[in-house]
Amino acid sequence: MIDTAILWIVIIALGMGSFMLRFSFLGFVGARNMPAWLLRHLRYTAVAILPALVAPQVFWPAATDGQLDPARLAAAAVTLSVGVMTKNAVAAILAGAGVLFALLNLL
Repeated sequence: MIDTAILWIVIIALGMGSFMLRFSFLGFVGARNMPAWLLRHLRYTAVAILPALVAPQVFWPAATDGQLDPARLAAAAVTLSVGVMTKNAVAAILAGAGVLFALLNLL
């Protein structure tokens, strides 16, 4: 196990590093006008981050020791389908969560 003092030092250092990364962009550049090409690309940040966070949990879930799971694949497919059809992120998330919950309890 890691020593408690070292753990807190690492947590604080990572927090400060994360803050500085964000502040370097928002604090120093936040009051200036950004070019149109940069603003256009920043709109897609959330669209790129969410699949990057979700994909490992679908294709290599820790709950199954990295084995593909039909319940998670079906939930991801339903979430994607509902999101494309309705253009509503909340409806897509709720539909995917419902399918995942139902299939995990059935399978």
